[in-house]
Amino acid sequence: MSDLTVSFVQTKLHWEEPAANRATLDVALDVALAGLARPTDLIVLPEMFSTGFSMDAPALAEPMDGPTVAWMRAHAATHNAVVTGSIIVEENGAYHNRLLWVRPDGSLSYYDKRHLFTLAGEQHTYTPGRTRLVEEWHGWRICPLVCYDLRFPVWSRNQPVEPYDLLLYVANWPAVRRTAWSTLLRARAIENVACALGVNRIGHDGLGHEYAGDSALLDARGNYLVEAGDHAGVFTHTLSRAELDEFRAKFTALNDGDAFELRGE
Repeated sequence: MSDLTVSFVQTKLHWEEPAANRATLDVALDVALAGLARPTDLIVLPEMFSTGFSMDAPALAEPMDGPTVAWMRAHAATHNAVVTGSIIVEENGAYHNRLLWVRPDGSLSYYDKRHLFTLAGEQHTYTPGRTRLVEEWHGWRICPLVCYDLRFPVWSRNQPVEPYDLLLYVANWPAVRRTAWSTLLRARAIENVACALGVNRIGHDGLGHEYAGDSALLDARGNYLVEAGDHAGVFTHTLSRAELDEFRAKFTALNDGDAFELRGE
């Protein structure tokens, strides 16, 4: 199995302006990824990266063949990497906070956010997901989740029937709860004996909420590999397959976990 090079974007977002956000990300990705010594394998964008965390789904939702999905396909092909992040999608009359997993060949999978943020009324606009997604890429099994899912360890649990090596969260996590963000992200890495990546935004949204960033990549011990702080940028790191396998061979806590069935009901 090979190492995995991961690039994630921490940025301000234009409030409810998909074209402006795509243009900003065009520049960020093309400039940052052109100079890499090792091409990236995975590009991770924040939650609702095309709009910010908006409840105005009727005005902003796109179909699965809309411009933002096309944009993701184009970047996946250009950089020969999976591109992932969530956007507002309308399908069969329902709205979803949908994480898309877009491969270089244009094929895709998706995960609809399971835990909707009731404090913001997200449940009144969006339909929750029922099924978790675990994707294999370059020999790594990756479980992508969305923002508020971070608070629910059962849904994030690394299970023998559906194991993963990298757990990632895309988010619009406000600065007022930044301690919870950092603490929970580290806990998810440690308890699941997996690398963990949290990708948040910075700046303010159209409702006045502040976002401090604090995007980070951690190893399976809970050690920080990359900390973005409050800086805008594209951050890249190569995860070592050998280091993960060696640690898991010595520290076999996953073998002692409780057996249970995870259902999205």
